[in-house]
Amino acid sequence: MSYEISRNIVKNELVDKIEELSGQNVFDCYQCGTCSAGCPVVEYMDIMPNQVMRLAQFGATEDLINSKTIWICSACLQCSTRCPKGIEVAKVMEALRSINLRKRVGTLDPNKIETEDLQDLPPIALVGAFRKLTG
Repeated sequence: MSYEISRNIVKNELVDKIEELSGQNVFDCYQCGTCSAGCPVVEYMDIMPNQVMRLAQFGATEDLINSKTIWICSACLQCSTRCPKGIEVAKVMEALRSINLRKRVGTLDPNKIETEDLQDLPPIALVGAFRKLTG
Protein backbone atom coordinates (compact mmCIF):
# COMPACT_ATOMS: atom_id res chain seq x y z
CA MET A 1 0.00 0.00 0.00
CA SER A 2 1.50 3.33 -0.99
CA TYR A 3 2.05 6.23 1.38
CA GLU A 4 -0.69 8.34 -0.22
CA ILE A 5 -3.32 5.60 0.02
CA SER A 6 -2.38 4.86 3.66
CA ARG A 7 -2.30 8.56 4.47
CA ASN A 8 -5.75 9.15 3.05
CA ILE A 9 -7.27 6.23 4.95
CA VAL A 10 -6.24 7.47 8.41
CA LYS A 11 -6.02 11.18 7.77
CA ASN A 12 -7.02 12.95 10.94
CA GLU A 13 -6.09 16.04 12.92
CA LEU A 14 -3.73 14.22 15.26
CA VAL A 15 -1.61 12.69 12.50
CA ASP A 16 -1.49 16.07 10.74
CA LYS A 17 -0.46 17.80 13.97
CA ILE A 18 2.19 15.17 14.80
CA GLU A 19 3.72 15.57 11.37
CA GLU A 20 3.52 19.37 11.54
CA LEU A 21 5.17 19.63 14.98
CA SER A 22 7.73 16.87 14.57
CA GLY A 23 8.55 17.16 10.89
CA GLN A 24 8.41 13.35 10.77
CA ASN A 25 6.35 11.18 8.45
CA VAL A 26 4.82 8.50 10.70
CA PHE A 27 4.10 6.37 7.63
CA ASP A 28 7.83 5.88 6.99
CA CYS A 29 8.01 3.47 9.95
CA TYR A 30 7.95 -0.17 8.88
CA GLN A 31 7.85 -1.63 12.40
CA CYS A 32 11.34 -3.12 12.70
CA GLY A 33 11.24 -2.53 16.49
CA THR A 34 14.77 -1.12 16.71
CA CYS A 35 13.51 1.98 18.53
CA SER A 36 11.87 -0.13 21.22
CA ALA A 37 14.82 -2.52 21.50
CA GLY A 38 17.22 0.32 22.31
CA CYS A 39 14.98 2.33 24.62
CA PRO A 40 16.40 2.55 28.18
CA VAL A 41 12.97 3.19 29.76
CA VAL A 42 10.79 0.85 27.68
CA GLU A 43 10.03 -1.36 30.71
CA TYR A 44 8.13 1.56 32.28
CA MET A 45 6.06 2.29 29.16
CA ASP A 46 2.52 1.12 28.49
CA ILE A 47 3.05 1.31 24.71
CA MET A 48 6.47 0.68 23.15
CA PRO A 49 7.90 3.36 20.82
CA ASN A 50 7.32 1.32 17.66
CA GLN A 51 3.72 0.78 18.78
CA VAL A 52 3.32 4.56 19.16
CA MET A 53 4.34 4.90 15.53
CA ARG A 54 1.92 2.14 14.50
CA LEU A 55 -0.97 3.67 16.44
CA ALA A 56 -0.26 6.97 14.72
CA GLN A 57 -0.37 5.17 11.36
CA PHE A 58 -3.76 3.75 12.30
CA GLY A 59 -4.98 7.14 13.51
CA ALA A 60 -5.60 5.85 17.05
CA THR A 61 -5.91 9.31 18.54
CA GLU A 62 -7.22 8.46 22.01
CA ASP A 63 -4.71 5.67 22.61
CA LEU A 64 -1.81 8.00 21.83
CA ILE A 65 -3.03 11.04 23.73
CA ASN A 66 -3.83 8.96 26.83
CA SER A 67 -0.60 6.96 26.74
CA LYS A 68 1.85 7.12 29.63
CA THR A 69 4.65 6.35 27.18
CA ILE A 70 4.82 9.86 25.77
CA TRP A 71 5.54 11.17 29.28
CA ILE A 72 7.95 8.40 30.24
CA CYS A 73 10.09 8.87 27.14
CA SER A 74 13.33 10.38 28.41
CA ALA A 75 14.13 12.00 25.04
CA CYS A 76 17.58 10.38 25.09
CA LEU A 77 17.41 10.06 21.27
CA GLN A 78 18.49 6.40 21.33
CA CYS A 79 15.48 5.50 19.15
CA SER A 80 16.17 8.27 16.68
CA THR A 81 19.85 7.42 16.22
CA ARG A 82 19.14 3.73 15.65
CA CYS A 83 16.19 4.01 13.26
CA PRO A 84 17.16 2.53 9.87
CA LYS A 85 14.62 4.80 8.15
CA GLY A 86 15.98 7.94 9.86
CA ILE A 87 12.73 8.65 11.69
CA GLU A 88 13.25 10.78 14.76
CA VAL A 89 10.85 8.95 17.08
CA ALA A 90 11.80 11.25 19.96
CA LYS A 91 10.40 14.18 17.95
CA VAL A 92 7.12 12.31 17.52
CA MET A 93 6.97 11.76 21.30
CA GLU A 94 7.71 15.44 21.87
CA ALA A 95 4.97 16.40 19.42
CA LEU A 96 2.47 14.25 21.32
CA ARG A 97 3.54 15.82 24.62
CA SER A 98 3.18 19.28 23.10
CA ILE A 99 -0.32 18.48 21.87
CA ASN A 100 -1.29 17.44 25.41
CA LEU A 101 0.43 20.38 27.08
CA ARG A 102 -1.33 22.82 24.76
CA LYS A 103 -4.55 21.38 26.18
CA ARG A 104 -3.06 21.80 29.70
CA VAL A 105 -3.00 18.02 30.13
CA GLY A 106 -0.07 16.17 31.64
CA THR A 107 1.73 18.77 33.68
CA LEU A 108 3.87 17.43 36.49
CA ASP A 109 4.06 18.73 40.03
CA PRO A 110 7.48 17.61 41.33
CA ASN A 111 6.17 17.71 44.91
CA LYS A 112 3.60 15.01 44.12
CA ILE A 113 6.07 12.34 43.00
CA GLU A 114 5.99 9.41 45.39
CA THR A 115 9.26 8.67 47.23
CA GLU A 116 9.02 5.07 46.03
CA ASP A 117 8.88 6.26 42.42
CA LEU A 118 11.87 8.55 42.92
CA GLN A 119 13.92 5.56 44.03
CA ASP A 120 12.80 3.28 41.18
CA LEU A 121 12.83 5.59 38.18
CA PRO A 122 16.04 6.03 36.18
CA PRO A 123 17.59 9.48 36.77
CA ILE A 124 17.35 10.31 33.05
CA ALA A 125 13.58 9.80 33.20
CA LEU A 126 13.29 12.24 36.10
CA VAL A 127 15.49 14.85 34.42
CA GLY A 128 13.50 14.48 31.22
CA ALA A 129 10.22 14.77 33.12
CA PHE A 130 11.26 17.95 34.90
CA ARG A 131 12.49 19.40 31.63
CA LYS A 132 9.29 18.74 29.70
CA LEU A 133 6.46 18.36 32.18
CA THR A 134 6.75 21.37 34.43
CA GLY A 135 5.09 24.53 33.36
